[in-house]
Amino acid sequence: MLAITLPDGTVRRYDGPVTGTEIAASIGPGLAKAALAIEVDGKLRDMALPVEADAAIRFVTRKDEAALEMIRHDAAHVLAEAVQSLYPGTQVTIGPSIENGFYYDFYRNEPFTPDDFAAIEARMREIVAANASFVREVWPRDEAIAFFEARGERFKAELIRDLPEDEQISIYRQGEWLDLCRGPHLRGTADVGNAFKLMKVAGAYWRGDHRNPMLTRIYGTAWRDQKELDAHLLQLEEAERRDHRRIGKEMDLFHIQEEAVGQVFWHAKGWRLYTVLQDYMRRAQVRAGYDEVRTPQLVDRSLWEASGHWDKYRHHMFIATVEDEDKTLALKPMNCPCHVQIFRHGLRSYRELPLRMAEFGGCHRYEPSGALHGIMRVRGFTQDDGHIFCTEAQIADETVRFVAMLADVYRDLGFEQFRVKYADRPEASAGSDEAWERAQSALIDACRIAGVEYEHNPGEGAFYGPKLEFVLRDAIGRDWQCGTLQVDMVLPERLDASYVGEDSARHRPVMLHRAILGSFERFIGILIEQHAGKFPLWLAPTQVVVASIVSDAEPYALEVVETLRKAGLVVEADVRNEKINAKIREHSLARVPVILVVGRKEAEARTVAMRRLGGAEQQMLSLAEATEALAKEATPPDLRHG
Repeated sequence: MLAITLPDGTVRRYDGPVTGTEIAASIGPGLAKAALAIEVDGKLRDMALPVEADAAIRFVTRKDEAALEMIRHDAAHVLAEAVQSLYPGTQVTIGPSIENGFYYDFYRNEPFTPDDFAAIEARMREIVAANASFVREVWPRDEAIAFFEARGERFKAELIRDLPEDEQISIYRQGEWLDLCRGPHLRGTADVGNAFKLMKVAGAYWRGDHRNPMLTRIYGTAWRDQKELDAHLLQLEEAERRDHRRIGKEMDLFHIQEEAVGQVFWHAKGWRLYTVLQDYMRRAQVRAGYDEVRTPQLVDRSLWEASGHWDKYRHHMFIATVEDEDKTLALKPMNCPCHVQIFRHGLRSYRELPLRMAEFGGCHRYEPSGALHGIMRVRGFTQDDGHIFCTEAQIADETVRFVAMLADVYRDLGFEQFRVKYADRPEASAGSDEAWERAQSALIDACRIAGVEYEHNPGEGAFYGPKLEFVLRDAIGRDWQCGTLQVDMVLPERLDASYVGEDSARHRPVMLHRAILGSFERFIGILIEQHAGKFPLWLAPTQVVVASIVSDAEPYALEVVETLRKAGLVVEADVRNEKINAKIREHSLARVPVILVVGRKEAEARTVAMRRLGGAEQQMLSLAEATEALAKEATPPDLRHG
């Protein structure tokens, strides 16, 4: 008898192997209708596949997050079938689910365009309505290769050849159409539903190599129901309205150009935003007991080889050679090995621990041009990087301190809540099993002591240690992973870092890698979109514009500017011979938070008419009242609350 344990602990017994479909039907018609897939001992599987041994199971219904990923995966298959039925001769390559949707890469002499979407979507809906079952088959490798080659599908044949020899070649049919796929899949095409939409096309090289053929990638989004799809499309509209690239141009903050791909030209106003944020972070780090350091940009490859980064990150590094010295140097992609060098410089005592080291470290990483995105994905960036050298006994206390610091920073920057993911050992990692077990246990214990609840993100740790990922949710519901805390027992060993313990013997420190913003460039992009460019006064690149109504008020306007500047505000004068409404429109487009309007009456009474960004009303204040109120409002929050 086969014992199947249900989520409530109930055990059902069957005479022999039984499919998920049969188990659901034996429980009740409601579940048989709702179950889209089955988890067997935690592994997602098709409903039609037999369970052949005792197992704990759970059914996946449409409300489950796992179902959403499967809907997107199956939507990619439906897209591929639709394309090949409409455009014979098109070759299919790969089509995974991705965040918020899916894509499929096609090879065709004439690239697809958005003009093709209407016909493709219509055919997709026909395929969904037909409700062809997803049927898994296992084929011999040679037979599968021959089949796809005979159909002219050379990309699929290449994929099969490159699979490990011991891997099953699984083929999924949906009616007459089939594809190479590991699965799992929903029951049939109808389970995809109609809450999908094709979004855009892009070029993509086969296997990401520019020497290979160019493919057309069709992106789509898919959701559980129309309500979710509509909400997503509305979010995209709002995201476009908040796009940091457009707002950055309107506010004259930065630009990027071909002569420095993936690097930012900060304009005066953008640099002020940058430095205000950096000064705020510097004060936060000083309060938290960090010593700020600075390390070189170019470092010999021998250090990266010793740390293990050369093997892991070489393809992301910019390399420089010094011919007369026969040296190979790399622009640093991260700061960690350099901070270990500072720790190693001189004899360290246990009395110095924990030693907290911080750097606004300039880093460079090669990102493919297609992956670059404004200032959020760049090749040159500055990390708010920090490393804490401590003992194992100090990990929990340092975690508590760091989480408290991070929460304060996020709150001051307008993010009231964040969630945490715990990422453990990846497949490609360095260090012993024993070191990883100690590091993972220490981080989990630290979370318990700090009161940190987390989601498990399996296999996504750094190559040298497990990590916590801190995820912000912005004003329109998007998630951004920014902060990290990593427990590292590998790099101190590889780079020979040690301290003298209380027993007078040498010991390895634990190295905690931590960041709050991640990178200034990306975080500023997030801030721009979070606030739609309408920053709180303390962050605003230009805090106040004093605009004159008539030329007679120009001397008073300039006096107001000088008074506010002496109070520490960033102020501009607009005394051009333009109508006041035109001035207000222009500065509102530039998202200046406060406009002070002055004319003859204001000059005589030594008052100002204050207008807030987005507001139709204006407030009459004396110059002294306005100066005091604005200076107080422009004080950074950490200085305001001490």
